Amino acid sequence: MTANAPVAAPVPVPVPEAPAVRDHAAEAVARVREAAEGVFAALREVRAATVASLRPAGGRRPVVADLAALRPLLWSRLDAGRVPALPALIAGIGFIAAPGLLADAPWYLEWWQENPAGDPVQLLRDLDPSSSAFYDYTHWDWYTGPLSGAELTVCGPYVDYLCTDEYSLTLSVPVTVEGAFAGVAAADVFVRRFEGAVLPALRGIPAPAFLVNAGGRVVASNTARWTAGSVYRGGEGYTVRPVGELPLSLVTGA
Repeated sequence: MTANAPVAAPVPVPVPEAPAVRDHAAEAVARVREAAEGVFAALREVRAATVASLRPAGGRRPVVADLAALRPLLWSRLDAGRVPALPALIAGIGFIAAPGLLADAPWYLEWWQENPAGDPVQLLRDLDPSSSAFYDYTHWDWYTGPLSGAELTVCGPYVDYLCTDEYSLTLSVPVTVEGAFAGVAAADVFVRRFEGAVLPALRGIPAPAFLVNAGGRVVASNTARWTAGSVYRGGEGYTVRPVGELPLSLVTGA
């Protein structure tokens, strides 16, 4: 008798893996978060430095001169456009004091703006309440948001007629000293710069997509139907994704 020959085991045929499906919306959320968080990180630095400057030696009330200690930090944030390693988003930055905070100036802004021709320049406004040109900053959303308890505020887009005449966003955080509201740390970002940072990611989404702030105002968009500055109030067929803990959301359509 002849023994049966062994039967060879079948060779498994490798099945190619399905290509990973890119989540373009998630990528856009990450890019927006990176851009905005960079500005808020700078504002947290300004807040910490402001709190330190508002605690002068001897227990006296702070004065305008105490805030001069902020200037090197503020100037460094405005130099970003001349340092390739830093994002050139911030066009103006500073601390806005709560009325009555300073002993020698009931109203005050330690605010500096970039200057393409040279060193940063300080914004000077009429802060005399008896003047017809008095600049009452306390009614602006970038001030009232932090005052009402919001940790992060994004105001705009709006045309900044008072400072730059540019279509702008203002991002702000509250400054508190020993639990008391002392004012606001804020930064201006030109919309065109913010769009330059986030639009490539928005355009990667194969559907209408736009970014809105907490009030529903469009900040950036990949579609002409939703231009920056328009207001989104909800609608059928749209999906809203929060951008982390930021007061921003990504809205996408079908």
